[in-house]
Amino acid sequence: MPELVPPTVDARESFLVAMDEYVADGRGGFDDFSNIGNDLRAYASTWSTPAGFARFVGYLRAQRLEETPRPVGFVPTTVLWWLDGPEYLGRLNIRHRLAPGLAGERNGHIGYDVRPGARRKGHATAMLAACKPIAAALGLSQVLVTCDFDNEASRRTIERNGGVPTRRLDEKLRFWVPV
Repeated sequence: MPELVPPTVDARESFLVAMDEYVADGRGGFDDFSNIGNDLRAYASTWSTPAGFARFVGYLRAQRLEETPRPVGFVPTTVLWWLDGPEYLGRLNIRHRLAPGLAGERNGHIGYDVRPGARRKGHATAMLAACKPIAAALGLSQVLVTCDFDNEASRRTIERNGGVPTRRLDEKLRFWVPV
């Protein structure tokens, strides 16, 4: 049964296959501002080696620490992978607080992504449900989760997890989800 776990080198082979799926799906270009897109551009050239992948995993795990250097406007973030044994199925990020300004309002506390080959199997809904106790342990009583207005699957995922709609912001639908 899948579970949310900190990134691990044990999932390397499956992770690399998943990243190939994302690239085949058109992800990773300069117009892809998602975490997956950023990671593909920044780390794909090095994560093919065990040492490079270990550095990438260390980078992801360090994002939860307040003292980790990060770009202006970025906040501490717990990165979790949705794994079924060593099989990488997706990723979920919990921002410990909203980023300052419009970025926080657009991105919210939680972002998630399911690899193309594992979509439409309930993984996003299960990941969001599984992260609620983790978010609560971080001191969050509710989390802002957003999706593009035309992303029907993500909207249903958020609503299945108790998301209450709030005002729309440009192309983003915004929901408060109790944890």
